[in-house]
Parts: sequence; C-alpha cells; structure tokens
Amino acid sequence: MKKQVYHTASAAETEALAEKLAHSLTGGEVLAYTGGMGMGKTAFTRGLARGLHVRDSVSSPTFALVHEYRGKIPLYHFDMYRVEGWGDLDSTGFYDYLDGGGVLAIEWSENIDAALPEETIRIHITPGQGETERIITIEGESLPAGWGPVSYTHLTLPTNSRG
Repeated sequence: MKKQVYHTASAAETEALAEKLAHSLTGGEVLAYTGGMGMGKTAFTRGLARGLHVRDSVSSPTFALVHEYRGKIPLYHFDMYRVEGWGDLDSTGFYDYLDGGGVLAIEWSENIDAALPEETIRIHITPGQGETERIITIEGESLPAGWGPVSYTHLTLPTNSRG
C-alpha cells in the first residue's frame, strides 16, 4: 500500500496542499476521509475544489448529505456522518455517483467502509502538535502520480481562507 504523510500548520496550508494534489486527479477517484470534528476534512475539500477549478463556495454537506460542484472535473462532496445503514446510503445516490466520472470526496467514510471501491484513496486527518497543526496521511494503491512529497515552498496559500 502506497502511503504519504503531510504536516500542515493551518487550514490555509491544508487547502493549499489539497489544491496542489488535485492537479493530478483525472476523474473517477474516490477519496475517503476519516478524522474527528474540526480536523479539516472540509478544508481539504475546499482545496481540492480550487485545484479542480470549481468556482462555487464549498461548505460541509452535513444536512444535504452531498454537494455537487462543477469544475474541470465534477466534485461530489459527501458527508456520511448520519448514514447508519444501506437504506440511508442508497438515499444519497452514492452508487450512481461512482460511475459519474467525477471525484468523490467522502467525509465520515468509516460509516460506509464496506461500500467503498477497492481502489479508494484513504485520507486520515489527525491533530498535530499545535491547535491548528494537522497530520494528513494518504494511503492507497492507486495514488495519482502527483501525490508524492510536496514542498511547502511551492504551495500557494489562499488569501481569504476559513478554517
């Protein structure tokens, strides 16, 4: 299993990292996030969206279950926090999105682990040393070519980012 570990010191760095990584996505990828409340799952998705040239504002899909964003590649942002069974999962339209050619970003993916494709890219976000530091571990056999080590001197930090 391929694995990369990144450290970010702020939500802006988390977004910039994801934006850089998004440039190597081609569509069809499933990104399964795990991490507690406030760890930066939505911040990571905001960066992905920017990297995919999405113009809409990205927010957590907690109550909608899924938000669809149009960009260079469609981005489908799921929140599976309240999904408790197969019936709940079916109601999100999840299986239809798998064949849609877009990128699926799934928060609280552990709630649907058995339904995830084998080639899923798993993104674990955990706290680091400081209050805003995050450790982002990305694992999967199908990691895109650009998902290797990233130098923060080559990241462009967003100018007006929320944590």
